[in-house]
Amino acid sequence: MAAGAHFHSAAYRRERLDAGSSIPRHRHRDGYITVVLGGGYHEAGLDGRWDLEPGSVVVHRPYDAHVDHIGASGAELINLPLPVDLCLPVAFTIADPDAIAHLAETDLQAAAAALAPQATVAAASDWPDRLAADLARQTGLRLGDWADAAGLAAETLSRGFRLAFGLTPARFRAEIRARQAIIMVEHSDLGLAAIAADCGYADQPHLNRALVELTGLPPGTWRRSNPFKRRGGPPI
Repeated sequence: MAAGAHFHSAAYRRERLDAGSSIPRHRHRDGYITVVLGGGYHEAGLDGRWDLEPGSVVVHRPYDAHVDHIGASGAELINLPLPVDLCLPVAFTIADPDAIAHLAETDLQAAAAALAPQATVAAASDWPDRLAADLARQTGLRLGDWADAAGLAAETLSRGFRLAFGLTPARFRAEIRARQAIIMVEHSDLGLAAIAADCGYADQPHLNRALVELTGLPPGTWRRSNPFKRRGGPPI
């Protein structure tokens, strides 16, 4: 299987999304930034759920997977490359998205850098969002314990989370763990057995199976093919 066969590419240009359409769950190898210029849509990914409108910005980290549901007015957006040294919140709003789009016409990197001074963050509060954030912080979190603490039945937890994110909490946790592992494989010098242990896998074969499922390729292939490894990489 060819490298990248499991991934979609983000086009760095203005884009219009059809009203009422949906983009099925998909994954991107490279990180990128989306700035919403008009209309709106709902996105659910590994870093949270967002109701996006003009001025909304979402940072997609490498290996993010998400699903998008476009609003009744459609949506207009622009995608920008994500510089490895740019520190931004995952989701925030800016006051003048059109200025960013205008700057991007001549300098994509400058447009991305211009986002940082404008970032205004609003936190989500629904329980699926809180569970997603907790799973991102603690991949070993016991779902039963979390459900008990939140006063939710296990069936309600699984069904409600799947409605919000498009996959079960257990699968979401597995993807978070796999994303952490593939970034470590590409951007660290740790051995694969050590990465497997750090990321909570039973052993290296368990790591291999998880990353083949995520990317279509074993971890050793990603490590050998990564052109950025000696230049540093994205934060984990």
